[in-house]
Amino acid sequence: MSGTKNRSGWAVAAGAIRLASGVAFLVAPKAASTVWGSDPDDNPTASLLLRSMGYRDALVGAMLLRAGLTGSGVPGWFLASAGADLSDLIGGLANHARLPQRSRTVGLGGAAAGIAIGLAGAARARRRETADAAR
Repeated sequence: MSGTKNRSGWAVAAGAIRLASGVAFLVAPKAASTVWGSDPDDNPTASLLLRSMGYRDALVGAMLLRAGLTGSGVPGWFLASAGADLSDLIGGLANHARLPQRSRTVGLGGAAAGIAIGLAGAARARRRETADAAR
């Protein structure tokens, strides 16, 4: 079942936030990185990695937003969002000692929160799908 009655406000909100974050990393990677607790060097590798993260977040955010609006595929896109944050958390933990304190707090905390939101959103959407199918 898809349509307006199956829209997911959680997915719309989470998708819009992730999409906006991704676009920010594409348009102004250094400024966006500073918001997340990092002070990136002005070098091509840092710019490439920040923009790659931006493309990823924009894509996952757009698809989660679309899923929320259509009511189709919501659990899967919430899991994709959680997976993106899990990769950020793993990368952050692998470099924990090299990160500034603000990056450890904001970056790793944001990744952990994103994982929790993704998993909770997927579970909620799955329960909703099951309840809708039972009706």
